[in-house]
Amino acid sequence: MVRALLIVLDSVGIGGAPDAARYGDAGADTVGHIAARCAEGRGDREGLRRGPLRLPNLAALGLGLAAQGATGRIPPGLEPPESGPRGSHGHAVETAAGKDTPSGHWEIAGLPLTEPWGHFPDLLPSFPPELTAALVAEAGLPGILGDRHASGTAIVDELGAEHLRTGKPICYTSADSVFQIAAHEETFGLQRLYDLCGIARRLCDPYRVGRVIARPFIGSAEQGFRRTGNRKDFSVAPPGPTLLDIAVGDGRAVVSVGKIGDIFAHRATGTELKPGRNGACLDAALAAMADLPEGGLVFVNLVDFDTDHGHRRDVPGYAAELEAFDARLPEIEAALQPGDLCLVTADHGNDPTWTGTEHTREQVPILAFGPGLPARALGCRESFSDIGASVARHLGLPALEYGKPW
Repeated sequence: MVRALLIVLDSVGIGGAPDAARYGDAGADTVGHIAARCAEGRGDREGLRRGPLRLPNLAALGLGLAAQGATGRIPPGLEPPESGPRGSHGHAVETAAGKDTPSGHWEIAGLPLTEPWGHFPDLLPSFPPELTAALVAEAGLPGILGDRHASGTAIVDELGAEHLRTGKPICYTSADSVFQIAAHEETFGLQRLYDLCGIARRLCDPYRVGRVIARPFIGSAEQGFRRTGNRKDFSVAPPGPTLLDIAVGDGRAVVSVGKIGDIFAHRATGTELKPGRNGACLDAALAAMADLPEGGLVFVNLVDFDTDHGHRRDVPGYAAELEAFDARLPEIEAALQPGDLCLVTADHGNDPTWTGTEHTREQVPILAFGPGLPARALGCRESFSDIGASVARHLGLPALEYGKPW
């Protein structure tokens, strides 16, 4: 069997990119700083985890060596076994400008973004008045709340009660190329929120905004508000062919798990599965591998690292999420048949020890393994596109326009 399982650990960066200083991220290191905090005893949380970061399976595949290639040092506890790593390992640098999810995933899939995203300024208000006026008029809104850079959880806590009282959706942005809309799932309505985001998506196109994101929540001012699992991303379509387009065009089976369908604007994403949290997404991906025919591809995003822990600057939670994924690697390896390739990587960083609540411009790990596949050092890859190019070559697909396979 020749098949591929491509797993993106959303935001699991391994050290600042060469141009990180341009983004205010010089010195950011998601995995390295989490490991250091845990080694210092600052990654503990009662009932969740304690002690040094324990990632024996990722370390055995070469995660520590990949981090060393990116930063010059192996994070505490990620030393490889004395016998050497059992997987191919390296690190990759993003060529696209920014540090956002779509551009990272598109480049992983062999399509680097050559023009920068549009961003809304960190001003009050953030959104152009004509954009806000058009959204209010077309959607029949009484107005909007927010209109600034904000943390999603903080702004819902702050404005949730006013949203319930006025019916105005909460609109906010960040250093990423996003227009986010939060609304109460029950009183405002989930479908109405999705419809509103569809209008915003069209209105944001002239501004080159990468994503409009629906952020439904429930609760009350008295009991508190919490976001639900019904988030939906409205992404622009990739501006050219990706690994997914090439695979579908060649008649291959493609299964997209988690946010992948949204990220690629549902183009060439095959069978889409969106079960929810990381564990459920991994369950779905492994079930898909069990039925995947020769030449097929399963592409999965595991978002909880980013949304639940990175943006919330939650070191213990992030560490526990990494350890939970690590514990499932033997199950992932057992699901692979001779000839299969599993490739684990990331799309950007989100260092929970960093200032602010945004993504960080980082290099990403490349861990490639499968029954009978050799373990070797892949070095520094000059573009995430090398990942897509390598998957395409493994599957016997036509070569992608960008990227150099290893």
